[in-house]
Amino acid sequence: MKIAICGVGVAGGYLLSRLKNDHEVIGFERMTEEKHDSICAWGASKNTMSELCNKANINFEDFIIHDGKNLRIDISGREQFDIKLKGLCTYDKIGLIHEMSKGCKVHYGVAPKLEELEADFDMIVDATGFYRTYLPRPERDFYLPTYQYKIEYEDKVPFDDFYVRPFPGMTGYLWYFPLGKKTAHIGAGDYHKQHVVETDKFFKKYGGKVTKTVGRPIRLATPDRCDPFYHGKVIGVGESIGTVFPLLGEGIIPSMVCADIFVKNIDNKERYRKEVLKYFEVYQKVFNFIRSKMKGEFSVMKQFPALFSIFRYMKKNEDRFGMEVHMRDLMKVAKA
Repeated sequence: MKIAICGVGVAGGYLLSRLKNDHEVIGFERMTEEKHDSICAWGASKNTMSELCNKANINFEDFIIHDGKNLRIDISGREQFDIKLKGLCTYDKIGLIHEMSKGCKVHYGVAPKLEELEADFDMIVDATGFYRTYLPRPERDFYLPTYQYKIEYEDKVPFDDFYVRPFPGMTGYLWYFPLGKKTAHIGAGDYHKQHVVETDKFFKKYGGKVTKTVGRPIRLATPDRCDPFYHGKVIGVGESIGTVFPLLGEGIIPSMVCADIFVKNIDNKERYRKEVLKYFEVYQKVFNFIRSKMKGEFSVMKQFPALFSIFRYMKKNEDRFGMEVHMRDLMKVAKA
């Protein structure tokens, strides 16, 4: 088939690499190649990323920037504890996307109209993330505004490893992700829209030089809230259909897994939809837990079964999350 991949982020780039040998695939990215970037802090588990990249004949190890050892959790300045990491790293996300799309025709700085794409292509993949440019808007959407700086430090860095500070009520969190010895991503996402204020507070406290600023919402609505998955020739993949893990706001690996499910079911849209819903079913429980915290309706007694179910899922998939998972740590965050 002749397929348009609209949005050359992690989902779109990965799809280009997976489909280019069997189909005619052309990428369209609204950002120019020089400004191509994302709000993502470039963190993922090298264990699962290596497995996924192997399918595209890419060595993920070539793109790792910082190999984490510990994640510091700061509960609103009242309590701090470390989570031992087992694969969480930062990597050159843009470099990896460019490697994935190597050998493919990609039009940067271009966002074609749907009618133009429909006239030229057999299938149109909407991998535009939050913007969901070519699909109807979901009726039950939910998202957080986010903001991020890329910072260069001259002398001492604030932290030598990952740092996260959840906001009260789990309305979001501030992050610090190292990108080598003197560079880091700092940013925040917050339901109460204090993400810019909190990011600037951190920046004023620790200083540094801002080399890049990005900001956009991220979709936390799960796939069951993101119908339709397809419309006419258009089919959604990745964040456009809600594949972000709501507890962490992490969508890199889920979006690539979603792309794998799409490749497997490229000839049957409804089968693809059903398999995505089944695979990401546990995300519904995570989303409901997060919403209850944000609304101040969380009760450990009432929602312990759901919380324990989330724990079991994350514990079973420690390699995928790149960290040791303990119920005591999840309870500390849940009670914050």
